[in-house]
Amino acid sequence: MREEYQADLVEVSRLLVTMAESVRAALRKATSALLTADLESAQAVIQRDAEVDAIYEQVEVKVADTIARQAPVASDLRRVITALHIAADLERMGDLAEHVAKTAARRHPSPAVPAELRPTFKGMAEVADEMAEKITTLLGKPNAEMAAQLEKDDDAIDDLERKLFKIMLADDWPYGAETAIDGALLGRFYERYADHAVNIGEHLIYLITGETAGQAQVTQN
Repeated sequence: MREEYQADLVEVSRLLVTMAESVRAALRKATSALLTADLESAQAVIQRDAEVDAIYEQVEVKVADTIARQAPVASDLRRVITALHIAADLERMGDLAEHVAKTAARRHPSPAVPAELRPTFKGMAEVADEMAEKITTLLGKPNAEMAAQLEKDDDAIDDLERKLFKIMLADDWPYGAETAIDGALLGRFYERYADHAVNIGEHLIYLITGETAGQAQVTQN
């Protein structure tokens, strides 16, 4: 039974890594579509979001089946429940990448964002991509210190979002309310993508240490 349980955990881990790689690729492609008005890339992201949803369902089924058959307790139960939480955050990250792609597709053939905003969105996308890369690494080799770095990365996203609003709210903003609304929503999509990455880091800290991120920080202090 123990060997079967370990095989179940290996399969869940494999599915999570696949999800993480998929949502990272989705945001990269969606950002490219956003900045270059590439309709084909945008449509590819939209179509492939169903694959991430399907993997999430597989994780749900595998975790439920493992709990039912193996009745894990203590750290074993923490491991499978943490996997379920991580899968939910990854699924939401995929949805947010899809939202970016849909905005790009809706504005095609025009670029969804004006030239003044592109450097900021490029910066947000680069930080988000680094966070997604860390998640993929952490899922293969959990590390509490690296997981904690995700919160600092999120601060960089927040700074860029504030910069975005400063540009759009300036008196000399020439593009009108509709473009500003699109910009605000897009900024929110990247910011929420990063927030879910932070959530995953916190789940992994709990998995490794048995403490929440806040508890771990208090212990270190």
